[in-house]
Amino acid sequence: MAAVPLLRWSVAASDPRMTVTFFQDLPVPEEPRPGRTVRYVPPAWAGAPAHELPAVVHVGQFLHRSRNFVLAVELAKVYSTGCSFNLTWTLRRAQEDDEAWAELNGAFFGHPHSMQPIDRRPFAALLLGVQLADGTKARADSTLHARYPPSTGKQPDPPALVLQNHGGNGGDDEMAGKGSLWLWPLPPPGDIRLVAQWAGLGMPETSITIDGGQLREAAAGAQKYWP
Repeated sequence: MAAVPLLRWSVAASDPRMTVTFFQDLPVPEEPRPGRTVRYVPPAWAGAPAHELPAVVHVGQFLHRSRNFVLAVELAKVYSTGCSFNLTWTLRRAQEDDEAWAELNGAFFGHPHSMQPIDRRPFAALLLGVQLADGTKARADSTLHARYPPSTGKQPDPPALVLQNHGGNGGDDEMAGKGSLWLWPLPPPGDIRLVAQWAGLGMPETSITIDGGQLREAAAGAQKYWP
């Protein structure tokens, strides 16, 4: 059987005899210019102001400390409009089997774990609240993955309390996470009672006391980046 000849095409891009006219006769569409990115600016009640260096007040108190779970308030960053409490929490494995540890994983990170879905009980997640010296109260209804509120969101009656998750990590023997608790506006002088509960991790309601007057005084040390 005779071999079938192969058809080969070759174009020498540098060959001056090669001219392309079809596409040259058509206009080249301009690429649309990207729009300017609008920076998210949270409303004053929802987060710390941008472009401001806060004063720092050491807190260093445990909201909860057991043999396998710790929730602590490290410090307060005080701004001209409110203050942000830095929180940290760590859970270490005790005698839990894989199924029980998977359940704790789901409770810890605020979502059903892929291996072991959990029931969404209203008060099972991390709950945080505050009572000011004047008797007013606020609570942060926290799913740990809540989105930032829109800039046009309705301003609540003060005080407002917003929990913002800063992420975490976990493994087969320990899980750790961090977050911040924004309190708006600056508290009045007197004691602040900070209350927490995390039923999904076996943590009952507990509280610590922070000096609101100290926070108000520290606010004078907050500095704007650009006056």
